[in-house]
Amino acid sequence: MSDPRPSLLAPKAQQALLNAALPPELGFEPTLRSHDAAPPERSRLRVLQLNLGKLCNMQCSHCHVDAGPHQGHTQMGDAVVEACIAAIDRLRPEVLDLTGGAPELHPRFRDLIRAARERNCHVIDRCNLTVLLLPALGDLVGFLAEHQVEIVASLPQPEESSTNAQRGEGTWEASIEALRRLNANGYGQGDSARQLTLMSNPCGTQLQQLTPCDEVRWKAELQDQAGVSFDRLIGLNNMPIARFLQQLQADGHVNCYLKLIQGAFNPGALSGLMCRDTLSVAADGSLYDCDFNQMLDLPLRGGARIDAIGLEQWMDQPIRWGNHCFGCTAGQGSSCAGATA
Repeated sequence: MSDPRPSLLAPKAQQALLNAALPPELGFEPTLRSHDAAPPERSRLRVLQLNLGKLCNMQCSHCHVDAGPHQGHTQMGDAVVEACIAAIDRLRPEVLDLTGGAPELHPRFRDLIRAARERNCHVIDRCNLTVLLLPALGDLVGFLAEHQVEIVASLPQPEESSTNAQRGEGTWEASIEALRRLNANGYGQGDSARQLTLMSNPCGTQLQQLTPCDEVRWKAELQDQAGVSFDRLIGLNNMPIARFLQQLQADGHVNCYLKLIQGAFNPGALSGLMCRDTLSVAADGSLYDCDFNQMLDLPLRGGARIDAIGLEQWMDQPIRWGNHCFGCTAGQGSSCAGATA
């Protein structure tokens, strides 16, 4: 069946565009060699990350997943959900990381949380905040607090104008209301069982450069402006994938951005990359080193799936690289847990 998406959003077209944006000698693997840096190898499996589908109540300009309200057909099926629960028993990850789209919109979202917590697995919900205001999810914040789910919430900037510019008009006000509800249920109060992490990404082609002083500033501004609090601030670079890559191409900035992140390559960021300790599961049960490889259709070699993968088989698979990996190794580094260097 042909891919119904515009050609730019087809993974193979994205790969070709990224490969052509830099001369071969500046590609990711040659850059590793020029810094006498060996490609990172797997450590131990710590995180099982499930992409429950691309359905989302928002459609943000920087999204590397191409998520949106039109993506309801991409949701993870029941058989794969059950295979993921069985994999928790088999692989014994410390963390179950639920992402999307908006993972909260998946009908088995709560089942996965219950199953993980029954197995003493820490759970992360990667939340866009605004989804918590949907009437059908009115009791969700209480459920998340009861099951001690960590919230990693997207909030690009601590100001209304820049947040709305990146994520849509009205996003700021909705995000603040969601933060108030989370605070009222014990999040953002210094309780390690109900941790609230805000995840920022820069505007356009800037690199993320957060410092401890930025976290202090964010906390002060959000408290002064809206009376809300959070526990921790992390930052991610914008990944040249899907919707952000499409915008770069429309602006004629693909080559410039790839040169920027290649020139900012930091060998110190390699040790903290998520691909070293994370197994990423797509909605169809196929497996990847990370969510970014998943969006570029770069699966684990050998065709392993979540219903059969074992730890030894995962360890034996080499990590797959590409020029998009500069996004995770530029500047402070950038991974699902924030800076890596």
